[in-house]
Amino acid sequence: MLDKPADPRYPQEREPRRRSTGPVGLKMPSRPPFTFEEAPDLPGSDRLSRFGLGLMRRVLHRFWDFEVQGADNIPLTGGAVITPNHLSFCDSLFVPAALPRRVWAIGKGEYMDSWKTKHLFSAMGMIPIDRSGGKAAMDALDTAAAVIDTGKLFMLYPEGTRSRSGNLHKGRTGAARLALRCDVPIVPVGHEGTIDVQPPDTFALKPGKLVIVRIGKPIHPRDFGSINNPTLARNLTDAVMYEISQLSGQRYVNTYAGKGDAGTTGTTPEPRRAVITSQPMVIDEVDATTTGISAPAG
Repeated sequence: MLDKPADPRYPQEREPRRRSTGPVGLKMPSRPPFTFEEAPDLPGSDRLSRFGLGLMRRVLHRFWDFEVQGADNIPLTGGAVITPNHLSFCDSLFVPAALPRRVWAIGKGEYMDSWKTKHLFSAMGMIPIDRSGGKAAMDALDTAAAVIDTGKLFMLYPEGTRSRSGNLHKGRTGAARLALRCDVPIVPVGHEGTIDVQPPDTFALKPGKLVIVRIGKPIHPRDFGSINNPTLARNLTDAVMYEISQLSGQRYVNTYAGKGDAGTTGTTPEPRRAVITSQPMVIDEVDATTTGISAPAG
C-alpha cells in the first residue's frame, strides 16, 4: 500500500532550501492573484496603499525566491485576524505581499516618531500602539475591531515581538480576544527565510534568498466554547501557536519573546482540540488590562 502523501503545508522533514534559478533580477515569476479593497473611511490612504502594495509584490517576487502556499485559505470576503510568526522586520513586507487581499496591522508607536516611517506607515494603514499598555492598548484594539467589523483583514503578531532565538514563543492573547470580540476566524501563518533576508539589527535586505509563506486553515473561536469561559482566550491562543509551529517548522518555547531569548531551546507544542458547543456566544467588553496586544519590535 502506498503511503499517503504529506500535506505540503506541514513539512515532516526539513529539506535543503532550493536556490533561485537564473541571475537575480532576471526571473519573472507569476504572482498570486490579489484584490485591492478600497476603504476610504479606515486608517490609511487608498491611493498610496494600492501603489505601495503593487510595487512591493512586484519587487519581492522579482528579487527573491518568494513562494506562497495555502493562499486559498484566506477568506475571499469578510473579516479575519492574520497571525504570523515574527523573525525579522521584513516579515511585515513578505506576509502582506503573500496575502490575496489588502491587510491592516498594528505597529509600535515609535514608528510615528521617525520621519522615515511616520507618513509611509500611516498611509499604508498601520495602527500605532503605545506599548505601555492600559488605555493605549484598548484604543488600538477598538480601532482594529472597527477595521474587522467592516469585513477587512487585520494582521497581528501573536508573539508580540521578534524572536531572537529563532524559536516560536508563547503567544499573547490579543489576537484571540480580537477574534472573539468580532466573531471572526483566525488564520495562522508560518514563514521561513525572512531572517536570512534581513538578520536582526541589520538594515539592508539580501536579495536572492528563498522565502516561503505558508497560510493555514482558518481557526474559528466558536469551536472552542463559550466566551464566558475565562481560559478561552488562552486555549485559543495556544491552538493558534501550535498551528503556526507546524507551518513554520519552528520549535516552541513556552516563554514570551524578548531581547534575552537568544539562548532558549524549544520543545514540540501539544495540539489543542476544539470543543464544540451549542451555547450562544455573548461578546463582553474586553478589559483593557488583559488585551494581550503587543506591537512588533520592528
